[in-house]
Amino acid sequence: MTPDQLAARTSRALAAAVGAGRDLGLTVTDAKILHDVFSVVVHLAPSPVVVRVPTVLPPYATPDSQAARQRVELDVVAWLAEQGVPVVPPSPLVPHEPVLRDGFAMTFWQFVEQDGNSEPDYVRNAGLVADLHAALRAYPGELPFLAAAEPRFVTDGLAALEGHTDLIEPADLDRARREWAVLEAVFSSRAAFEAAFPGVGLQTVHGDAPAVNIVTTTGGALYSDFELATLGPVEWDMAALGPECEAAYNSAARRLGLRELDERVMRAVSAVGMLRAVACLAFVPQLPMLADALKPAVEQWRGTPFAGGLED
Repeated sequence: MTPDQLAARTSRALAAAVGAGRDLGLTVTDAKILHDVFSVVVHLAPSPVVVRVPTVLPPYATPDSQAARQRVELDVVAWLAEQGVPVVPPSPLVPHEPVLRDGFAMTFWQFVEQDGNSEPDYVRNAGLVADLHAALRAYPGELPFLAAAEPRFVTDGLAALEGHTDLIEPADLDRARREWAVLEAVFSSRAAFEAAFPGVGLQTVHGDAPAVNIVTTTGGALYSDFELATLGPVEWDMAALGPECEAAYNSAARRLGLRELDERVMRAVSAVGMLRAVACLAFVPQLPMLADALKPAVEQWRGTPFAGGLED
């Protein structure tokens, strides 16, 4: 996409967010874009409401399928807020439902003041992930197994990269496909996972690197962005964060009476996470900045064991 096309997409998302907010009775006179990468995130100022509008999506995603996933997110986060868990909650000023408008599916959240002076501390945050897992163990809703892994996303993404030597080396794409053949067989269903990793318990997990998605506000740290909330092993939430973060998680898990991370599962889920990053190269036409942003992840992936060592 050209810069003009990217700007037009952002403008459409902004207009949709503002229009939807006004239709819901919110006063919106000074809307501000807070973030614009995979989603356009808009503060509907002066209302204390933030709208998240996903804009960079796989070809098979539809507004209805997005709304279905967003309902899961809203339900999980609303439940956590009711339990007193520190989260960025759904906005209390509108119904807790996704809104479909102008081809977008969007969700509405409470605006929180972020602490602009703080630097992310992922090791500290890794310990907080264990606290989140302790709370999520009691979530009463039924969730699909590892919807966050999105097997179709990886399969279709790798297929779309065929012939795009400007985005990925042929040898890398060949390895990714062979690796995915091994990993998909294990992560395609709960039964396959449990056969490969007997005794590894499953529970509701955040689904999208919660240590990276903890917002530091003037009132403390808040968990956010539960778009990929799912049933899975706790290791999924710690994929690819490294030994120091894993040690911080394990220390907190022991304190809370939770099980520590399983090393074999960690290697496998990290391998899936790496392949998801490789598959994200297929998004470069929609989001050109990814061409450079994903280079470190691809280079790191080249040095990892094939399929997380599952073939050993």
